[in-house]
Amino acid sequence: MKIKTVVAIGIGSALFLILGRFVVIPTGIPNTEIQTAYAFLAFMAILYGPIAGGCIGFIGHILKDLTAYGSPWFSWIIASAVLGLIIGLVAKKLNIQDGFTLKRGILFNVTQIIANLIAWVIVAPTLDILIYAEPTNKVFAQGFVASLSNIVTICVIGTFLLYTYSKTLTRSNSLELED
Repeated sequence: MKIKTVVAIGIGSALFLILGRFVVIPTGIPNTEIQTAYAFLAFMAILYGPIAGGCIGFIGHILKDLTAYGSPWFSWIIASAVLGLIIGLVAKKLNIQDGFTLKRGILFNVTQIIANLIAWVIVAPTLDILIYAEPTNKVFAQGFVASLSNIVTICVIGTFLLYTYSKTLTRSNSLELED
């Protein structure tokens, strides 16, 4: 693993913790909030790839749970890691270094929608039932709300972050040789 990726995991996990603890909006569903941390996770997964995305989701969520609740809730921690991993899998195909076009925006958002549905409608509720014997209707309601809120958050904030970041990059063909 590159040093840059390790540093990104450390910084990304710390920022995930801060955003996950202090920049949230309650939904009315117990233990389920609109989390800006997931837009940041998606952004980092695109910049640094699936390993960084998975690690940031995993470590950042553990830290958030430890500081917020005193103990980790592993079903949702694993779901956060799955989300970062899946989104990171399209990092090379998205190739943000060449700009953020409409086509790349659509690819990013289709990927994040699929990743959110897998993470929050399948992984988190299933693990809640298997690990913690939580009531089925409760965990699927939480998963559905988390999935929808994360999809909207990533679509709005994550897309904005990627678009804005892409505007700061110098394109490889942007320099011209003067006579």
